[in-house]
Amino acid sequence: MSEITAYYGGETIEVDEEGFLIDATQWNIKMVSDIADTVDITMSEKHWEVVEYIRHYFESNHAVPELRFFLRHLREKYGKEAATRKYVYRLFPYGYGQQMCKIAGMRKPRKLMLDV
Repeated sequence: MSEITAYYGGETIEVDEEGFLIDATQWNIKMVSDIADTVDITMSEKHWEVVEYIRHYFESNHAVPELRFFLRHLREKYGKEAATRKYVYRLFPYGYGQQMCKIAGMRKPRKLMLDV
């Protein structure tokens, strides 16, 4: 397998064939806009909240959080009406795993259907 690299946040980083970081520990905040551009996302405060949640979860658990955990976080913070898949898909129309995990510097989730 040949090495694939991307230029994110001023650094050359090893990525897979879809642009997901191979090593999530190489991610840094300067990479966010470049990665978000590759998946057609304009970062807002709400997008940043998801990035922060994913990174915190990853650093604490050494795993990518499934969507249900993020929905639980939203429910605890904003109430039941804010904790919906519809809300998440408005932020990330091609999916939490496909877009947000990539922006947050995660490896490609083994099952992109993290919202199961």
